[in-house]
Order: sequence, then structure tokens, then C-alpha cells
Amino acid sequence: MDITAIELKERLDKGEMVHLIDVREEHEYEEANLGGILIPLGSLPDRVAELEDWKNEEIIIHCRSGKRSETAKNHLISQGFTNVRNMLGGIIAYHELS
Repeated sequence: MDITAIELKERLDKGEMVHLIDVREEHEYEEANLGGILIPLGSLPDRVAELEDWKNEEIIIHCRSGKRSETAKNHLISQGFTNVRNMLGGIIAYHELS
């Protein structure tokens, strides 16, 4: 099940610790980010091992609009990750809340 920008913002505002992965490119991350780990979509297949400890924990993935993060979510699921959520609307939707 995916997550909305509103749901994620509420959780972050409460100080909740979440496994957040940003799959945008470095220049996009530098412009604005939510504090997640930067793993650009193109490098995700080579970096899956870094996430192994989170295989059965909730992972929230976001990008600019939700398309790349949907692709990343599907890739992680195909690699055996059990609780991967895409932030719908991406960082665009998140910034519209401010």
C-alpha cells in the first residue's frame, strides 16, 4: 500500500523515524530533500545490498512526482522486500503542503 504526502508529513512532523529513500538524481536532492537516503534510481540495482537490513521493515520511497519511486518500489519487491511504499505525487505533492 502506498503512502500520501500528507501521511508522510504527519509522521515526519511527529519525529517518527522512517526508512526514507530518495531515488532522484543528486542535483535534484541538493535543491530540496526530505532527509532520506539518496539512491538514484539508476544505481538502485547495484545498491540493493545496502538495504538488506530493512528487508522486512517499512521502506518509503519518493522521487519528484512518484513515477521513479514506483519503479524503485517494484524493483525492491522483486528482490524480496516485503513492506515497500511509494509516496504518491512525490516531493511535488509534499511541497504543496507547506
